[in-house]
Amino acid sequence: MSVLICGSLAYDNIMVFPERFKDHILPDKTHMINVAFLVPELHRNFGGTAGNIAYNLQQLGGEPLPMATVGPDFDEYARHLERLDINQDYVRCLGDHWTAQAYITTDLDDNQITAFHPGAMNEAHCQPVPEDRDIAFGIVSPDGKQAMLDHSEQFREAGIPHIFDPGQGLPLFSGDELKRMIENADWLAVNSYEWEMLKKKTGWAHEDITSRLSGGLVITLGGDGSELWTGDGKTHIPAVKPAKITDPTGCGDAYRAGLLFGLERGWDPADACRLGSVIGALKIAESGPQNHDFTPEEVAERFESEFDRPLPQ
Repeated sequence: MSVLICGSLAYDNIMVFPERFKDHILPDKTHMINVAFLVPELHRNFGGTAGNIAYNLQQLGGEPLPMATVGPDFDEYARHLERLDINQDYVRCLGDHWTAQAYITTDLDDNQITAFHPGAMNEAHCQPVPEDRDIAFGIVSPDGKQAMLDHSEQFREAGIPHIFDPGQGLPLFSGDELKRMIENADWLAVNSYEWEMLKKKTGWAHEDITSRLSGGLVITLGGDGSELWTGDGKTHIPAVKPAKITDPTGCGDAYRAGLLFGLERGWDPADACRLGSVIGALKIAESGPQNHDFTPEEVAERFESEFDRPLPQ
């Protein structure tokens, strides 16, 4: 069955700064910051949360349905999705907006500075969650603010289980708005930085959130793995060591694809998180969010070698 991925489709312009940001930013001058970073490496990639999650989910053998709004400059990306055989039924082109664009600079410590032009993404609320499609699971990932609010409500009304993944869109929402979207969802997925921000905005701790979710809370910790919080308590999921560390862009989306794949199939949630760790490790070894290749067979072998248990069926 299909997984509806509400989120962005964007062009990612990824630049590598071969030094460390901290060596060029004066802490006592941040109120008047004026810094230029020379970036000899520039890569333009297909990205956006909906595209990245769909890319990984398709390679796993899932049935992703990305839902996003784009501009007339989307043709190259559309051909990319066609080559991957990813369904574009809910990719809507708006003639008077550009496709979203991200400008991401990464330093030697894998810190990132991102500028993002939303473009057509800001009109994503024009598409509602379809009720006439065989959708087994969904995700509300970073998108236009109104779209995230609307899609959260629509998933709940349609009775479609889903993950709420506020991501870099988290600062857009008030504490009350975040609470409502959490209560609508079955799962909440955040990274460690987003978790601290979410706690501050909502005033909710782990137990407050897990008591409101039928599934649970997943907090990714980068190289320290991830945490799965459910009504039964906390489970630590170890990180999978990558072949090399090249580019962290899109690692969170890769993890969420593995999580969605397992949850849609009714796996033990810890195994779904373990699969997310495997896919994240495969992604970070390659530059860009959609340039890593793998087969389901390769993933199953890696999963068993890392966790000493077979990949669930």
